[in-house]
Amino acid sequence: MSLLHKTRAIPAEVSTTQWPSHPVIYEINTWVWLRRLSSQYQRNITLANAPDAELAALADWGFDAVWLMGVWHRGPATRLSALNYLHEYRQALPDVTAADVPGSAYAIRDYQVERQLGGREGLAIFRERLRRLGIKLILDFVPNHVASDHRWIRQHPEYFVRGESADLARQPADFFAADTADGSAVVIARGRDPYFPAWIDTAQLDAFHPGLRAAAIETLLDIGQQCDGVRCDMAMLMLNSVFAATWNRDSEELPARDYWQAVIQAARARHPQMLFMAEVYWDLEQELLGQGFDYTYDKRLYDRLAHSAIGEIKTHLSADLDFLRSNIRFIENHDEVRAMEVFGADRQRAAAALICALPGATLLHQGQLSGRRIKLPVQINRGAVENSQPLLARFYRRLLKEVRCEVYRAGEWQLRETTAIDSGDNLIVYSWRLREAARLVIINLSSEWARARLDLSDWSQLGQRRWRLYDALSETFSLHSGDAMLRHGLLLEAPPCSAQILRFDEDAAPSP
Repeated sequence: MSLLHKTRAIPAEVSTTQWPSHPVIYEINTWVWLRRLSSQYQRNITLANAPDAELAALADWGFDAVWLMGVWHRGPATRLSALNYLHEYRQALPDVTAADVPGSAYAIRDYQVERQLGGREGLAIFRERLRRLGIKLILDFVPNHVASDHRWIRQHPEYFVRGESADLARQPADFFAADTADGSAVVIARGRDPYFPAWIDTAQLDAFHPGLRAAAIETLLDIGQQCDGVRCDMAMLMLNSVFAATWNRDSEELPARDYWQAVIQAARARHPQMLFMAEVYWDLEQELLGQGFDYTYDKRLYDRLAHSAIGEIKTHLSADLDFLRSNIRFIENHDEVRAMEVFGADRQRAAAALICALPGATLLHQGQLSGRRIKLPVQINRGAVENSQPLLARFYRRLLKEVRCEVYRAGEWQLRETTAIDSGDNLIVYSWRLREAARLVIINLSSEWARARLDLSDWSQLGQRRWRLYDALSETFSLHSGDAMLRHGLLLEAPPCSAQILRFDEDAAPSP
């Protein structure tokens, strides 16, 4: 039986209930995407009638899930607030007009799909079409706040963090006045993160209020009927400890259970396969995983990649394997500066190969694969026309085809030590093995050539054979004696800002 040979690609049709390990998730700015398609096809495109070719293209890339960002109804207050910053959006869209500004996708008035996008019925059609292609659907859930004209303010002001008239007078940017259904006036706090100014188009929910928690569960149960998973915005803000510190709540006010323990358990009772993905910062990933999340943002790795902190990246990848499997990694999303601006084309390839071939989940962003440079504000629904980068797109096609192989989903991962020769400490090397299949991933994020030797003495099955080491990214190969690799190791040579994914295929010719 040969070692490390004949890997099998994951079939396009996957289970409609179980999530795959190592999923590749693609974030789409829904409104921007549909407007572009409407312009391209010269007719009104919604989720209900998106062209077959466009959905087939998503399947061809090999995405396991699509995250439709910004489908929920935003409302007039959200839009009016956003229009105050029309001049700022010109940096991203020079000819922006008021018609291009529906308001922030994260100041939600109602968890109902925007009518202009196709409504709930259109989303259901879109989801079913994705399902037939083996693609799951993720939607947003924003736990910390709602739009400042949400119906709960009138009907359930107790769901919100409240203030006094003096707070409004002293901090008008942090509070606003509203009327309730019984005619009384209340002062409501605007939503915020403790390290930044308040979001002026939002109202802050009270994470400790049992009524709010019940309403959040009801909302999630309804969302769970429409998708396969949720991306939870700024999830750490709802932790008991964080919420109490942000809003100066006394320790005796803390509920017995954290917010996420309650709502995820209730949601999973109705929707057992519902995936929960957390946007999280401040080293609180492990805590949220313990409360039921499947994946948490790996923002720390992103920061280290952006700054080429090679030693810190290696330390990061030395973490517990179960934790690594629970990370979702990215080099771009709607919150971050475009990868082309941060990394450039070459370093982006190396960084993308690194994150896509690691254990855990991968998040890719609309426009990333074609090399877009303009970061779009979440308040606008149209993007500028940009030139594409066909060579970068071809690289991503090769990379995504490779990481759908079974070895990355069911294999054994190992961070490998190397012996540096010339700048060899700059190399990040890891391997995957599954039965007869194996991969060696070699990343050089530095601006220097790097050479190192890799000990392969633990791969005893290499012996007495000749091996063809095929690089899935460059589509080139080299021949090596298995016995020589066992005795002397494998010499690794990596150009600046490069990535190699070597597949070990047994060569037909006998080993010399």
